[in-house]
Amino acid sequence: MNETPVETRYKELFGYIPDSVHLRIDLARRSGREAALEAIEHLRDTLIHHNPLECKTQQLVHLGMLLVLGREAPALMHAHAAIQAGADAPDLHGVCETAAIVGGMPAYNLGVQVVSEALWESTGDNTNA
Repeated sequence: MNETPVETRYKELFGYIPDSVHLRIDLARRSGREAALEAIEHLRDTLIHHNPLECKTQQLVHLGMLLVLGREAPALMHAHAAIQAGADAPDLHGVCETAAIVGGMPAYNLGVQVVSEALWESTGDNTNA
């Protein structure tokens, strides 16, 4: 089966198509709401892919917001996307520190956990070298 344009955009951003996207597409097809999904994805595409922030910065912002909200799984996904876009350990730790300003130690601790995991999965190294 060929990738849809939506799937292609996610693959370009994250390096893979998240399960949540597959579920979104499947449910839209099963419910006959492909046009609604296309409208949602068009808005997302406009706000993300046609945004004045470069991709790395945008992914770091997403990561920080998700840490403050306590959303571990999506935070990990955006940490990986930030790494793919060129973020390094100091960039990611800076987001953890900034998240602590708004979300306190729970946001900081979640950030350390998520960033360490993303660095380990992406590079095999979760130490400060």
